[in-house]
Amino acid sequence: MPTSVGDETYTDFSSRVHGAVTPSNRRPISGTIEITRRCNFSCVHCYNNLPARDPVALDRELTMEEHIRILDEIARAGALWLLYTGGEVFLRSDFMEIYRYAKRKGFLITIFTNGSTINEAIANELADWRPFAIEITLYGSTPATYDRLTRRAGAYARVQRAIELLLERGLPLRLKTVVLKENREELWKMKELAQDLGVEFKFDAMINPRLDGSLTPLATRLKPVEVVELDLKDQKRVDAWGTFCQHFNGPPQPKGREDRLYHCGGAVNSFSINPYGGLGLCSFSNAPEELYDLRHGSFEEGWEQFLGSVVERRITRETKCTHCHIKALCGMCPAYGQLEMGDPEEPVDFLCHVAHLRAGILGLEIHPHGDCEYCAGGERADQISLELDQLRHALEKPILQTG
Repeated sequence: MPTSVGDETYTDFSSRVHGAVTPSNRRPISGTIEITRRCNFSCVHCYNNLPARDPVALDRELTMEEHIRILDEIARAGALWLLYTGGEVFLRSDFMEIYRYAKRKGFLITIFTNGSTINEAIANELADWRPFAIEITLYGSTPATYDRLTRRAGAYARVQRAIELLLERGLPLRLKTVVLKENREELWKMKELAQDLGVEFKFDAMINPRLDGSLTPLATRLKPVEVVELDLKDQKRVDAWGTFCQHFNGPPQPKGREDRLYHCGGAVNSFSINPYGGLGLCSFSNAPEELYDLRHGSFEEGWEQFLGSVVERRITRETKCTHCHIKALCGMCPAYGQLEMGDPEEPVDFLCHVAHLRAGILGLEIHPHGDCEYCAGGERADQISLELDQLRHALEKPILQTG
C-alpha cells in the first residue's frame, strides 16, 4: 500500500491501467516477506514493531525450514523479485542463511533494515551474496533526534557505521526516511547526507495506524498541507508526481469493473507473507479473512485459489472514493481504510485532503465523485483554496502543469 512516488506505486496501479483482473493475467511477479515483526528499535510511529525478544512472536515465526519450503514454491510459481523486511530482519539469527538460499533460487532481492545491527561479518557476507538493493531508514540527522525517535541510545552512531561498511564494499545502498513532526526540520540534512555519499534518497510522510489497531502513530503525522509542502520543496518529486499522474490519473477501475473492492497490484502481480506464514495481498492487509495459512497449504493454492477469490470481492456501497479520478494521489485502499477507519470501504479523511491538495497544485481537473467535502461546493472547499494559495505563495519556481 505505497503512498509515495516510487516503483511500488507504479506496481500497485498497473493492474487498473493495463486491464481487468482475471485469472489469465494474474502472475506472482514480486513478493514481500516479513521475516519478523520484532525490532531492536521502539519507534512511536512504527506500524508493527514488537520487542526484540517478544516470546509470543519468537514462538510463532516461521522456521528456517518452512521459509525454505515456501521459497521453493514461490520459485516454481515464477516469481522474480523479493523484498525482505521487518521489524528488523537481522534480528533473526538465521536470516542470512534464508537469504542465501533465496539468492541460490535466483530471486532479485531487496533488504529493508534500520542498519543498527550490521557489522563487518554481515557486510562481508552481503558483499559475497550481493542483493539487488539495501535500503536503510534514517530517523534524523543528529544523535539526539535519532535516540528520541528510536528510543535507543547510541542508535545514530551504529547506523552511520553500517552505512560506511556497506559503501566500503560497494553494495547498492539507498537511504530513506519517514517524515514526522519530530524530524521534519532535519529532512533536508538527511537528503544532503545521502547526496554527499552519492546514494539515492527518498522520503515519505504518510503515516498509518499500527497493525494491532492502535492509532498512536497518527500523533506523529504532519498536517496534509505540510505533506504537500514537502513535495513541492523537492523539484524531482514534483516532476515524478506529474509523470505519475500522466499515467495513472483517471477512474480507479476500468469501465465495467467499478464494483471491485481492490484496484491495486496485490494478488495480481504481487503478494506478501507475514512472519507467521500468512499469505496476503500486502503487508497492511492484515484481516484474518484475507490471509491464507502457508503452514497448512501451498503457495500455489494460496495464490491461485484463495487470493484469486479475495481480489474478486465487490464493494458493498458507493462512497466518494468509488468514482474518484484522483485516487492515485492519495493511496487509499481497503487495507488503509481497515487500519484507520475499521472499515475497508470507509474513506480516510487525511488521504482525501492530501489528494485534493496535490491535484490542485498539479493543475488536475477534479471530476465530480459523490458527496466530497473537499470538492467545489463542499463544506471544506474553502479550506482547500486557502491552503493551495498558501502553497503557491511558498513556491520559488512555477508549478508543474499536467492537465
